[in-house]
Amino acid sequence: MNLDALKHLSLLYVEDEPFILQNAVEYLNRYCHKVYEAVDGVQGLEMFHTHRPDIVISDIHMPHMGGLELATKIRETDKETPIIIATAHTQTEYLLKAVELHLVKYLVKPITSEKLNEALAMASALLQENTEQYIILSDTIFFDTLNKTLFKDKIAVKLTYNEQKLFELLISNSQRAVTYEEIESAIWAYEGMSKDALRSLVRSLRKKLSCENEQDNFQNTFIANISGIGYTLTLAPHQT
Repeated sequence: MNLDALKHLSLLYVEDEPFILQNAVEYLNRYCHKVYEAVDGVQGLEMFHTHRPDIVISDIHMPHMGGLELATKIRETDKETPIIIATAHTQTEYLLKAVELHLVKYLVKPITSEKLNEALAMASALLQENTEQYIILSDTIFFDTLNKTLFKDKIAVKLTYNEQKLFELLISNSQRAVTYEEIESAIWAYEGMSKDALRSLVRSLRKKLSCENEQDNFQNTFIANISGIGYTLTLAPHQT
């Protein structure tokens, strides 16, 4: 994964385990213009306000102030700086907290170079390309593109692999209809796509995207069929 974009960026790493912190800082110094370090959230917050790093990575559980509290404090005055949280495990409530605090990603320990590189690439994309992290379908339904999580009524909705592939394909082409051929190439490139398989996939995705009062009529939700062409996705007005 290309991390060349990081050479002009500064980063703050907050971790209370000295060995982990030392290894992380040594690794990140290879790519980043400047790496700041802190041993807990209190020191991390001071470092953030002093140096204004471009990216923040923090452990979730630390003495004095944990990662989520640190992120909350940062968000009181800064809504844009990408924040990555490292944790031993992910829980459903953490996913919702990630949305509330606009976190880039949860890094599940042990943190490998591959996991770290992926998270840093996401953060860099947000900074350089102004990537849209949240795709809004309605007041109660949205999709976190970085963490690949669908939320409905503040609850994470699990998508199958093919549902996610189709949904992301529709999102990335929301200004036009996605053709049957494009869907087949993205999802059934090797085995071929049957009409029944496509209809079943669209039906299951529509059901998960439907509002509570639309369960019996979910075919009329956000995904529309364009006869003879393919499917389109309707987003909230401010995102179209």
